[in-house]
Amino acid sequence: MITLTNVSLRYGERKLFDEVNLKFTPGNCYGVIGANGAGKSTFLNVLSGQIESNTGEVTIPDGVRISVLKQDHYQYDENQVLETVIMGNERLHEIILEKEQIYAKAEFTDEDGMKASELEYEFGELNGWEAESEASTLLQGLGIGTELHEKKLADLQGAEKVKVLLAQALFGKPGILILDEPTNHLDIKSVSWLEEFLIEFEGTVIVVSHDRHFLNKVCTHIADVDYGKIKLYVGNYDFWYESSQLAIQMMKDQNKKKEEKAKQLQEFIARFSANASKSKQATSRKKMLEKISLDDIQPSNRKYPYVGFKPEREVGNDILTVKDLSITIDGENVLNNINFTVSKEDKIAFVADNELVISTLFKILTGELEPDSGQYKWGITITKAYFPKDNTKFFNNNDLNLVDWLRQYSDEKSESYLRGFLGRMLFSGEEALKQINVLSGGERVRCMLSKMMLSNANVLILDQPTNHLDLESITALNNGLKDYKSNILFTSHDHQFIQTIANRIIEITPDGMIDKRMSYDEYLNSKNA
Repeated sequence: MITLTNVSLRYGERKLFDEVNLKFTPGNCYGVIGANGAGKSTFLNVLSGQIESNTGEVTIPDGVRISVLKQDHYQYDENQVLETVIMGNERLHEIILEKEQIYAKAEFTDEDGMKASELEYEFGELNGWEAESEASTLLQGLGIGTELHEKKLADLQGAEKVKVLLAQALFGKPGILILDEPTNHLDIKSVSWLEEFLIEFEGTVIVVSHDRHFLNKVCTHIADVDYGKIKLYVGNYDFWYESSQLAIQMMKDQNKKKEEKAKQLQEFIARFSANASKSKQATSRKKMLEKISLDDIQPSNRKYPYVGFKPEREVGNDILTVKDLSITIDGENVLNNINFTVSKEDKIAFVADNELVISTLFKILTGELEPDSGQYKWGITITKAYFPKDNTKFFNNNDLNLVDWLRQYSDEKSESYLRGFLGRMLFSGEEALKQINVLSGGERVRCMLSKMMLSNANVLILDQPTNHLDLESITALNNGLKDYKSNILFTSHDHQFIQTIANRIIEITPDGMIDKRMSYDEYLNSKNA
């Protein structure tokens, strides 16, 4: 358990959060959400003791071990992989080193014997005899094979290092687990394994993530960092989002009888209870949801951008045909005889273990790259809007402000029109006159989405569009693409994004192509089967 009493934190004049009073209890998983810069990661650092609050205190019971996902991928470069994981339990690792020193002595005294006996007892109490086996199991669950366990961390790739540090945080059954973006750089299998691990975890989990599917699967509560306050809500991310929208609807319709509102709330809770995830996490969540009253449902203060794509004309029968497309880059065969045809109403998610594969395909289809062989043909009715993974070249002119930047891509040149458009993307007032060279990654993405919306294209091509976005912007983009009435070709790491948009999955593998007309979850289930 972690108890926060009157915890406040300021940086100069800026108040991150004020007078926070919360309890995080064992058996629950708390998802910490908030806009970019709201202080989510800082809050985790306060909980773990890495940052001291200005006022109040964070209380952790004696004997409860807290484990934190490390962010420095180079800290353990000189350590072996298996040892790095075991270092997650600091005391156990100290005992192992002390034992080695004592047993390595040429002359073994009675005092050494007594000390060794004490260490052996504590070693057993900390489940030391199972340490290497547990560490190995965690690593293999996250996709780090046994052939890497004796290597130094410096010999591993970046994504592999991330998995080792995650295994380190999970090691040794900590009482409290604090995870900041644990799904970053994880493949689908590793994320799924982590979800099941956390669902069965008996301690307290506190996690920051932009992965809504992950938050929905593992969270029993949502801690919302907003306007200097942190409020706790029962349920997963979707329940928090939908309940906040329901609260706004209730506020707008004050004339409705309380009985009608209560019935609406009961139906809402019943729907989410029925759709809850499996196992213990779901059972406890369902019990908690059933206790919610009208007063527990609060409208969110969050601001969501407006994302809406409207094609100027309907696509014809011929949309896109790709035949025998191949390309080799720097000696690597990236695409090999790719064939597919796009039909009306197709919203296709492209997946591959190597991101370069899909980025290269999209660059070819948009004319940025020439294939070595093969061909592709767009229909004469098609107009395209492209969201590249790397948007740097669009923001190289440092003399432009946002209004002038967007004017380049708009038939309507008036400032009032462009300001209105930017306002829907949360660039209002003076924000619309920002110089483009000071924009954050998330702000650049919102600008690129504005550019795409202005095009009124009837085919959208998007390469990792959720990168750099906060949950509010991801949700708005997700809803906008679900409502889009024409064709989409896209790729994303966001499970829920793919599941709720795509009606066709194309996976490009080294051995060929898999093309299925089905949802993402159906596709994953078919692969597992």
